[in-house]
Amino acid sequence: MSLQNVFHHRRVAEGSAKACWICNKPSTSVLVTPDNKDFFYICVGHLQDSKFCQPDADEVAAAAARKRKEQLDREVEAVKKEYEEKQKRKLEKRKEQKKDKDKDKYSKKQDDEDDKRDEKAKDDKILELSMSKDDPASSSGGPRIYSLNKSFYQMRLDRIRNAEIAKRNRERLKNPASFPSVPSGDP
Repeated sequence: MSLQNVFHHRRVAEGSAKACWICNKPSTSVLVTPDNKDFFYICVGHLQDSKFCQPDADEVAAAAARKRKEQLDREVEAVKKEYEEKQKRKLEKRKEQKKDKDKDKYSKKQDDEDDKRDEKAKDDKILELSMSKDDPASSSGGPRIYSLNKSFYQMRLDRIRNAEIAKRNRERLKNPASFPSVPSGDP
């Protein structure tokens, strides 16, 4: 009955929600051991409580890295979109200027310089975003591997032990050979 103090966080469908082990509110979050010997439903709020369980350190770092990468991807997309919109506006402006026939060489050089400046600004902004720091505590996905605190872990072990004892007692009661025999001698 060696149950390790490692639990994986899983989500179930809304229709399969059951009572939280701590507060009895309906919950769709489940903590399961890797070997599926033990599981219990738990609220997400309890998972964030440091007095109930601690997330695995490697898992926290990985979740923070995933969150940071997602944020950087969103920011890079926003910068690219902004740059493309600027280029569209410039293109429209150039088309208007072509219609005006009184365009000279000076304005053409200035447009080329503007293009170079905008491209450099875009590259600088992307570099700046990739260098910026992010807060690892604010991860939406959150960690998926937890270890329970000592007292809660002991409660889980006691629950499993009591269930095994109850099962053994039920089997003994079903077996007639476990009862004593009727005395055969005279009183």
